[in-house]
Amino acid sequence: MRRGRSRWAAGALAAGLLAGCTGGSQEATDMADDSAKGGGAGAPAPGYQRGEDGGTPGAKPTEPADFRSTFALDVDTASYSYARRTLKDGALPAPGTVRTEEFVNSFPQGYKRPDNDGFAVSADGARTGDGWSLMRVGLATKADNPDAKRRPAALTFVLDVSGSMAGEGRLDLVKGALKKAAGKLRSQDSVSLVTFSGDAETVLPMTRMGDGGRKRLRDAVGELKPQASTNLGAGMKEGYRQASEHRQAGATNRVVLLSDALANTGETNAKEILRSVASHRKEQGISLFGVGVGSDYGDALMEKLTNKGDGHTVYMSTMSEAQEIFVNQLPRNIGLRARDAKAQVVFDRDTVDSFRLLGYEDRKVADDDFRDDRVDGGEIGPGHTVTALYAVRLNKGAQGPAATARVRWLDPDNRKPHEESRTVGVGALTGGSLWTKRTGGDADRDADGEVSEEAAEGQGKVPSRLRLAAVAAYFADALRTRPDGTRPESTPPGSTPPGSIGPDGEPEPAAKEQDTPSRLPGAPSLSDLRTEARRLAKETGLRSADRLATDIGRAERLDGRDETYRPEE
Repeated sequence: MRRGRSRWAAGALAAGLLAGCTGGSQEATDMADDSAKGGGAGAPAPGYQRGEDGGTPGAKPTEPADFRSTFALDVDTASYSYARRTLKDGALPAPGTVRTEEFVNSFPQGYKRPDNDGFAVSADGARTGDGWSLMRVGLATKADNPDAKRRPAALTFVLDVSGSMAGEGRLDLVKGALKKAAGKLRSQDSVSLVTFSGDAETVLPMTRMGDGGRKRLRDAVGELKPQASTNLGAGMKEGYRQASEHRQAGATNRVVLLSDALANTGETNAKEILRSVASHRKEQGISLFGVGVGSDYGDALMEKLTNKGDGHTVYMSTMSEAQEIFVNQLPRNIGLRARDAKAQVVFDRDTVDSFRLLGYEDRKVADDDFRDDRVDGGEIGPGHTVTALYAVRLNKGAQGPAATARVRWLDPDNRKPHEESRTVGVGALTGGSLWTKRTGGDADRDADGEVSEEAAEGQGKVPSRLRLAAVAAYFADALRTRPDGTRPESTPPGSTPPGSIGPDGEPEPAAKEQDTPSRLPGAPSLSDLRTEARRLAKETGLRSADRLATDIGRAERLDGRDETYRPEE
């Protein structure tokens, strides 16, 4: 299949807004109070769409001028997990590895789920200050009943056993993860095991888990030892050969790559590896699930591989994360609810002055390709959710509908197309304030410096999961920018980080500093974000919110942007 792309330029971010995808809440509201008033319309920030001319007079249009926004669904979380590992090791993550939507994707949103095998669509929002609002569109699939019948899985695990996998938290972690998966897979599921170092080898041909298959898998995994160089191309070629030869009709056929993605021998031309992955996806419907490991990790290459393979990427650095991926979340990581899923949001010209989707930079689809089922979308499993967050500036005095969000997907069995939609009104975007002044918003404090009751009540109207997503997104933006608001170079001039490749599959040149500041204007300090995350942890009881606060604190200490930081116990 071909993938359509709209030509959206990445520009400066604006006025307290963010983007991402994540999992699940009945906190989300749907429709607006049509009598609510919108904020005044000023000149749009760089990268935002406004009016039929696509932008400010004299400026180069940065988005299509048709008030539509279209992208392929994506459920990756690797960027945030890798950032956590890097921060824990005492370093800030490279800006090029930080993807805002994957930070947000790592936190549950609690959306209402459908009763059928399709999607439920939710929409709500909040004021963010300076006349802007944040609109959240949530898409959710039904979770699998662990005891319910499901289609069998035919999985080809492709394991990196090169010398770079010898360190702690690499091959030892992968072996432990696969032993856990052996216990979770069902008797009708089949598994093959391919390893690669200087060459590739099939150490376990396709084997059903019943009739002693689990023991054979565990025994094969237990004998693995790190070897020499990394011939990723040979591993992918042998893995897809196994998957193709043993492809099962009516089953979920998937290649699972576990690697640090640091190719250094054999076919190192990423373009050829990507071409092979895309060919198997197109011709045989074999998708790719990427699991990254290691402190030195080829993030860009793994991301490109899974995008071409119509799959998704996660990253693990601890056995608890391995447990989550290969046991707790195994059904959603190997199951399938929708093929080629795409979303399109159509904004109302009468009420919306300008808007922008933040994130999904490598998942954008040409607007006219939304209903072209030859164009690739994303594969979504049971229990997955996707969140799209938009910066929206409403026309002064706006009333009525603001936007309609649609999701389109193909049935995984018969490839019949389906659609669901939801309309959100102006009132849903203006009813509450996302931030109090304590966290960078426009609410007033009382004489003692505390947030006023009126301000607290205004923020109380905003779902706590939406506020948590906001903290995660602002944190990601802070990691991507210097204290002065500009993008840093991710690598020294003339060098290329491992696995960094361009859209054509060739090595990407070193990043250069952009001319335009891209830090979110009026963004809360890291200290304020940490405080808000702690407060949300208490409100929601989510351990993930508490871990986010810890991560922000680590970045605060390393970054030096907030002199008031003191490590918390």
